[in-house]
Amino acid sequence: MKTEEIKQLFEEFEVAATRIEGVECWSARDMQLLLGYSKWENFEKVIQKAKDACTNAGENVLNHFPDVRKMVGIGSETERSINDIALTRYACYLVAQNGDSRKDKISFAQNYFAVQTRKAEIIEQRLSEYERVKAREKLSHTENQLSGILYERGVDNQGFAMIRSKGDQALFKINTQQLKKKMGVPENRPVADFLPTISIKAKDLAAEMTGLNVQTKDLTGQTLIEKEHIDNSAAVRAMLITRGIVPENLPPADDIKKVQRKLNSDEKNVLKEGKGKTSRKK
Repeated sequence: MKTEEIKQLFEEFEVAATRIEGVECWSARDMQLLLGYSKWENFEKVIQKAKDACTNAGENVLNHFPDVRKMVGIGSETERSINDIALTRYACYLVAQNGDSRKDKISFAQNYFAVQTRKAEIIEQRLSEYERVKAREKLSHTENQLSGILYERGVDNQGFAMIRSKGDQALFKINTQQLKKKMGVPENRPVADFLPTISIKAKDLAAEMTGLNVQTKDLTGQTLIEKEHIDNSAAVRAMLITRGIVPENLPPADDIKKVQRKLNSDEKNVLKEGKGKTSRKK
């Protein structure tokens, strides 16, 4: 295909996209024309194959191929309602995959929606990584605050480390060293740097509860505060277990420092690309 043809098809597919209840979709009737099918009956057969592929992939067909109505002009400024299907990006990809790839438009659509689907996966992964980094930063902030509160109540740094360790043992049912060994965490690194997001947030919640209750109950001294943190960590664990989540059995996540470097690198690359586009325009 020529560059001009690709650009034109790209614009046509972009313009045809719409949003239904916040989800990006394409009208099957529009897609019929975009893919070069003259008869709706023929295109319906392709859609059915795509639905079968969706089912075989373990996806809910109704989530990707919901039936809708579409208003079309019939002359004299009159419209009538016809059956239509809202196709998600994934549905469009399956439709294109089940079309005749010898046709340029279908070949383009196969690649267009494959790239678009991959973009969505990349964005989802990045959001997940970003959430985990922010959760880790929040935990560090909470623990710093808690350390300050406890220092005013007679607990030094060594005592705080002991309280935090006892809390981890109550949350994970094994001590910090055992947890590090199980997760393959280097000896000189905090275990929180390798925890999945939900475990980081569990530790953060327990620490928040301890900070609040230490002040509300006016607790002083390591013994009372240690018991409070153990109780809070055990309560958070009980909540997770009730929902079928066993924190010590969750797989370790990537080193948070590597994840942060990756996010920073991506941001720098985006800025470089932006500057490059600006300079080219000038």
